[in-house]
Amino acid sequence: MKRIQTSVWRKSAWMLLSLFLWVSVSAQSLQEKADQKLKAFVEATQVPGLSISISQKGQLVFSKGYGYSDLENKTPVDPSKTKFRIGSVSKTLTAAGLALLYQEGKVDLDVPIQKYVPVWPEKKYEITLRQLGGHMAGIRHYKGSEFLSAKNYPSVTDGLAIFMNDPLINKPGTAYSYSSYGWNLISAAMETANAGEFSFQTSDFLQFMQQQVFDKLGMDNTVAEYADRKTANLTKFYQFKDGKVVVAPYVDNSYKWAGGGFVGTTEDLCVFGQAHMTDGFLKQEVLDEFMTSQKTSDGKLTNYGIGWSTYARNSGNTFYGHSGGSVGGITFFMIHKESQTVLAITGNMDPLNYNGLQFELMEMFVEGK
Repeated sequence: MKRIQTSVWRKSAWMLLSLFLWVSVSAQSLQEKADQKLKAFVEATQVPGLSISISQKGQLVFSKGYGYSDLENKTPVDPSKTKFRIGSVSKTLTAAGLALLYQEGKVDLDVPIQKYVPVWPEKKYEITLRQLGGHMAGIRHYKGSEFLSAKNYPSVTDGLAIFMNDPLINKPGTAYSYSSYGWNLISAAMETANAGEFSFQTSDFLQFMQQQVFDKLGMDNTVAEYADRKTANLTKFYQFKDGKVVVAPYVDNSYKWAGGGFVGTTEDLCVFGQAHMTDGFLKQEVLDEFMTSQKTSDGKLTNYGIGWSTYARNSGNTFYGHSGGSVGGITFFMIHKESQTVLAITGNMDPLNYNGLQFELMEMFVEGK
């Protein structure tokens, strides 16, 4: 009897060991495959520095820096420390702050914006926070050289002057029309909704985001980018022009804090993504509401909720996240709820076309092959 039990035990132990070795080899194979693809991408695009982090169920399964954050000084990219411009991924971060205020009953997403931003002028149509968050409020996007703005705007309200007197480009709710400026208006509303909570000298919106989102989630390397201040571990910014890499022009992103003014690391974005998988930081019903695609007045899906894009893949997988384009930076961030996988990838050069690499890598790790 003892021999049979011993034999069974040895067989079970061997099966467990074999399974462990198979999982370990499989994970290693995935990492090696990803590394090869990323090295080829960096070589082909000539991007000076690239950072990528992938996590599953809160644990980093792949996190690596490629190239340099500073070409002149040959400073290597560190995905845990090197801060990149995350561009419009800032909208998704801001959406977390808006969602906190919403679930606390401090904002109503469906009342006229003047309730929170009295300086907003009367226009042909009323607009709401929900429409602004879903790019359906008829607010225009950048025009001319605004994307290259080097002007400093001391406050969120100051930044509204860029577009607040322009007419709406369409009737709110009738069409999806991407607008970073709509998020300026959201941040102004957030300040009013949270009035009295802070007494700072700069922007209450930025202080709210820092304390209630970044600090609470442990995103220690995500901050607003102040052009006139030194930011620790901030990458240099580059552009690809006329076949070569050059230093990007100076810009001041204070005109669009909420929609494109944050800098951070890919590992911080993994922390942020994990916090949006299940009920916890936000209530489940709020998570669902903000990620679910809105519809135009004629019933068409926009594939955009409130700060979250929907990416339905041919594989059957559905990812939620955002892309982000900046002067000297291109970022992509997304989550897969079922496997609790997060991917964040960013480079310190523009233009930079990932050409589907972000989806390819995400599906590799989601499917384990």
